[in-house]
Amino acid sequence: MSARLAGVAGSLHIAEDILLCDASEIGAVAKDVRGPRTLFIRHDGDAPTVGALGAASATQRSVIAYDAGQPDMALACVLARIGAIDTGSAPVGADPESLTVYALAERLASTEVPVLITGPTGAGKEVLARFIHRSSTRANAPFIGINCAAIPETMLEAMLFGHQKGAFTGANAASQGFFREADGGTLLLDEIAEMPLALQAKLLRALQEGEVTPVGSTRPVKVDVRIVACANRCLPDEVAAGRFREDLFYRLNVFPIHLPALCERPGDIAPLAVSMLLRHRGEGQAPGWIGTAALAMLEQHNWPGNVRELENVIRRALVLAGDARQIEHAHIVIDKPVQTAASAAREVLDNVYPIEQAGNGKLENAVRDTEARTILTMLRKCNGKRIEAARRLGISERTLRYRLASYREAGVPMEVAL
Repeated sequence: MSARLAGVAGSLHIAEDILLCDASEIGAVAKDVRGPRTLFIRHDGDAPTVGALGAASATQRSVIAYDAGQPDMALACVLARIGAIDTGSAPVGADPESLTVYALAERLASTEVPVLITGPTGAGKEVLARFIHRSSTRANAPFIGINCAAIPETMLEAMLFGHQKGAFTGANAASQGFFREADGGTLLLDEIAEMPLALQAKLLRALQEGEVTPVGSTRPVKVDVRIVACANRCLPDEVAAGRFREDLFYRLNVFPIHLPALCERPGDIAPLAVSMLLRHRGEGQAPGWIGTAALAMLEQHNWPGNVRELENVIRRALVLAGDARQIEHAHIVIDKPVQTAASAAREVLDNVYPIEQAGNGKLENAVRDTEARTILTMLRKCNGKRIEAARRLGISERTLRYRLASYREAGVPMEVAL
């Protein structure tokens, strides 16, 4: 094996022992490594194929066999990463930016401090949170993840802290809540910026005292839970705007980790694309690789939808490729940029499309503009009370929260509406 190839493998953040070897050496390696998990790359004409030799065993060593005649550097990186993720113990990535984040996350995993992960939607914050859990001493305990924006405000407290039977209408049985379900393990609070202010105070007490009080009860219950919080907005800005408690922010911000957008870590695109290919194609099925031209297309895109958008493109390419030996550039169909409700709202607030000019544009633009203006105006009339605004608008509170989250993500100054 060349020193250059060995250097590539050594630079990766790999949770298990990876051994690179020439395909001709696989027999000798198998004798030295008891029951290895082996990945191999074999060139058949112009199309490489990726497969597996042997089955996973108790040993934490993987062997990556490559064709010495064409030792492609990017391919070696991808294979080494795939070897690591077979155990589900590490995220996928080879970009220096990501490797720095993963190395820091692994060091944090050995501590008990709360972790705050920030980054855009779809960047892989939950994957990083699971990596921290699996790398910690709590790995054998529960990992519970909840999305604070997906649960109605009226139910979030009971879901987090539990409730007694009969504590409220419909509470026909007692519930432990997520905190007690995650006792001894890790609790992921995704989109924590969407949590109501009143509940933030109760969360702060739970973190400080290590206890929760179920709804309908007067007796606190001790819990041992590590908190990992995720946010796709700038929490200091939320604190300044009065939408997030300052004391809770400092309680969570013991050691913040920022996970950049996919366009800021281009070295991750190839490993992610190939791991998605192997995950979604089915064992032993074609195509077996991503062609050079197709990979170049993927690396040139700016990926506004981050990892989620990349996964959609790979799954679409698998359908279009059919029985082809590899994914070609013709199979790569990238989504066209779309105007979100957030961008429409920002245009309204910036007076780019005054309402009196809506008739000059497309109907869909006028509808988006009118919707954003109506929602923000109603919030202003209700003094920022979401439940009341949703009731008067005739929509669910959850729908209103998602609309507002998309506005904030696009940088709309929400204080204008409140």
